[in-house]
Amino acid sequence: MSEKNLKILGWIGTTLSVIMYVSYIPQIMGNLSGTKTPFIQPLAAAVNCTIWTAYGLLKEKRDYPLSAANLPGVIFGLTAAITALL
Repeated sequence: MSEKNLKILGWIGTTLSVIMYVSYIPQIMGNLSGTKTPFIQPLAAAVNCTIWTAYGLLKEKRDYPLSAANLPGVIFGLTAAITALL
């Protein structure tokens, strides 16, 4: 596969990951309205995404698609976990 095609594939994966983590929004809204959900899964996702985001940014040749794909998981995973605990 060419470098150009790999880059396109990376950004498609990034887009799909962002969509996956944005899907936490209904859970967050439910938590805030009093319908509490378990916190462990979004917390585990947030920890996992934190590690992958750091990995992508700390590599010598930074992997921006990898970091961009996981940063929303940090934000929305933590938000979902925290609102589940409040």
